[in-house]
Amino acid sequence: MSPRRPAVAPLPRLEGDDAIPSQIIRTLTEYFFSGDFLGGSRLPSERQLAESLGVSRAAVREAIQSLGLLGVVEIRQGDGTYLTSSGSEILPRVIEWGLFIGERRIMDLVEARQQIEGSLAGLAARRRSDDDLARLEELHAQMDAAPDAKAFVDLDVEFHSTIARAAGNGALAGMLASITTLLRVWMARSLQAAGETSGSNAEHRAIVDAIAAKDPRAAQSAMRRHLRNAERRLRRTLDTVPGHDPDAVTTFHSRSDTA
Repeated sequence: MSPRRPAVAPLPRLEGDDAIPSQIIRTLTEYFFSGDFLGGSRLPSERQLAESLGVSRAAVREAIQSLGLLGVVEIRQGDGTYLTSSGSEILPRVIEWGLFIGERRIMDLVEARQQIEGSLAGLAARRRSDDDLARLEELHAQMDAAPDAKAFVDLDVEFHSTIARAAGNGALAGMLASITTLLRVWMARSLQAAGETSGSNAEHRAIVDAIAAKDPRAAQSAMRRHLRNAERRLRRTLDTVPGHDPDAVTTFHSRSDTA
């Protein structure tokens, strides 16, 4: 027998048709992580949430699907929706930053990343040490053997961070780290949607070869080509996100990273 659904605590009314998808997602996320639910808890039904928020069930369903795709909730057909045990670990960066950034803001960050990483790759080709190169080779081999997209993204982030460190410019490296934090969830989503990582890692090979040859122009070219392809994957992914709002821009910041 399925457990009883919890009662719905008071939620802010979102004024029906005026509510936008990202606003509903944000409100539900704050509610789910308010402390009233533990990992594995069964969440209120779509009908209960819709009535409490003052929006349609379809709007709530889209929001739940978005959170389900990111692993915040688990949707069990015929049984209900449950908060995942790992949800609280995801929340501080991935959800509060990544999910609520509108498409225009995402593409601004992608453009900034392309400019910064092109410069960093050129500098790394000039300044890299033998240890830097050995680490890049090691990470490239590990990405070839990565068991899934999540493991690949973890290694991918370290790969690009290693190039930034090899470049020897702390200001550019710091900017890249901030942008990567904001885009990381979408990097994972786009690779999962692509269904393979070999193409991306082949692009990494060209970057490593150029840095190994100490050829700044070739390193910049290889990095920019890689990031243009990553942008294409991301654009395809954004088109498939349930409830995604191209015009939404968030000012919601991670509590764990504010002083």
